[in-house]
Amino acid sequence: MSRIGKQPIKVPSGVELKINGSNIVVKGPKGSLQRDLHPNMIIEFQDGEVRVTRPSDGRMDRSLHGLTRALINNMVVGVTDGYSKQLNIVGVGYKVALKGKDLVLNLGHSHAINYPAPKGVEFEVDSKKNTIVIKGANKESVGQAAAEIRGFRPPEPYKGKGVMYSTERIRRKAGKAAAGKG
Repeated sequence: MSRIGKQPIKVPSGVELKINGSNIVVKGPKGSLQRDLHPNMIIEFQDGEVRVTRPSDGRMDRSLHGLTRALINNMVVGVTDGYSKQLNIVGVGYKVALKGKDLVLNLGHSHAINYPAPKGVEFEVDSKKNTIVIKGANKESVGQAAAEIRGFRPPEPYKGKGVMYSTERIRRKAGKAAAGKG
């Protein structure tokens, strides 16, 4: 039995959950999320708890059990608390600004990069500290947006410049310091 899959998901008050076959809709104070899950999994909602069970101990059903439970839990947490990621921009001349709902990034390229806000994701920018906070109800959308923004200028190990997660530590390398004079 999956250790994660057998745990029930407590649905807090103020969260509305509808199950229609393999389709699940979760509505809460932070928004609404909808997802089609694998039809093999059995999803039951009773007494304010969601339970996921599997029809057999086959390899596919075992692998889907914990995944399905985690996806539903992420939806419930997303509509109640929401998810956020913080990115730091380090480098001389590197800056970020908010234009409407979209980001404008100057990261040392010959042009500014305009990054439109994906659906259900919003940005908060502190241009003094060069930080971006990405917020949303969908964990996947928030993580994907953060990864795409980081991909424009990943941190480099010599000077530590680039776009990095706030929790990320860059392993610094020594440069070519005084290579054999003589």
